[in-house]
Amino acid sequence: MSRTIDYFHSKIVYSINMNDEVNKIIQSLNFPEIKESNATFMLDHFEAGTKVQERLLLNDYEVRLTKTNKEYLTLTFSNQNGMYRAKMWDNQGAIKQTLPLLEKHRVFDVSAVVDEYNQNKSLTINHLDPVQQAIEPFTLLPFPKLDLKEIAEELIFYLTTLNEPYKTLALETLRHFWDDFLLAPAAKGFHHNYIGGLIKHTTGLMRFTYFIQHHDKGPVEAILYLIAVVEKVYKHEVYAEAKKEKTERKRPVWKDTLDHLYKMLNQFVSLDQEAINFDVLYTSILYHDLGKLLEYDYAGKSYQAFDFLYPYADKQELDSRAQGGIEMDALGVMVGHIPYGAMLLQQMLNQLKTPLSLSHIHEINHCILCHHGLPEWGSAVRAPQTAEGYLIHLVDYFDSRYENEEMAYYRK
Repeated sequence: MSRTIDYFHSKIVYSINMNDEVNKIIQSLNFPEIKESNATFMLDHFEAGTKVQERLLLNDYEVRLTKTNKEYLTLTFSNQNGMYRAKMWDNQGAIKQTLPLLEKHRVFDVSAVVDEYNQNKSLTINHLDPVQQAIEPFTLLPFPKLDLKEIAEELIFYLTTLNEPYKTLALETLRHFWDDFLLAPAAKGFHHNYIGGLIKHTTGLMRFTYFIQHHDKGPVEAILYLIAVVEKVYKHEVYAEAKKEKTERKRPVWKDTLDHLYKMLNQFVSLDQEAINFDVLYTSILYHDLGKLLEYDYAGKSYQAFDFLYPYADKQELDSRAQGGIEMDALGVMVGHIPYGAMLLQQMLNQLKTPLSLSHIHEINHCILCHHGLPEWGSAVRAPQTAEGYLIHLVDYFDSRYENEEMAYYRK
């Protein structure tokens, strides 16, 4: 069965074949039903000053100090429609009374007032009531009603095009981490910060890569074409914002991106690398954010990735965790998803006894470590050193920012 891919403002369009191999793999995988909630609450739909009462899932919280050294709470909550920032002032000892509830419970009936500052809306909490009865957590985790099976079919198609031993490595990796990989978010507060975000983002990078790989004029022309799309969209963004009142204007998604894209393209060209190893690139894409299985925590996540990396560690501390909304994992944040990605690759190579050359293993590791592009953006190396390294950064950059456009449209 043929499927048409239509992506990136309909500028990436091509057909792929969902053959028997893809269908057979899909049939072997588990796709849990994610129940839809009855929640209609979306913070952006309410005017500042509006009183709201909603049932929400607690993501995280922190006690902070004002400039006058008075305590207040910052919190984030979620439902299936998104994530919401909130604060609570320490009125009449409210923080001391509330903290024990936050440590014990994750679902709350929230009484609050909608606040707005610099066009960003949040909640000022008046009262929190913990919900005692059992609640299906997925009904309160952000989920933009993706067709996860359709996304998985596409992802598996790309992986089945790989040569051996990359194909076996990629497919066995997917099978091993499948239950968590399918549902994991790719972020807490930026792009793909919802259930299914990781598989959608990973597939998005492969879409850009497939387009670049099969462009009839080569990768440089393909990237120039994509940059031209960004420039056109950015012009529309600037024009649209200019027509709004000053207080209603928002930062364009593609602001300050063109110089970076051209800089990365110039450095990519300067390598003068004769050929691109797309087997290395696709495998690296699968692993580039796989470490987020350890970097984030959320209701319903297993700790299989910790078991995989540390099979002999005493993990009793994980049993007492109260999982809620999407938050940074207390352990995972100390390492981060980029080093974890390289660690997961090494463990899987050892487990499968994959006969890859030492140079190709280092090329995949390099792509994982450099995919953020710049050290100040979290890259674990100073700059990419291979064509594959530059390409994984570019496709990650394109997809993460395009996602912000798509989600802005979804929220409307």
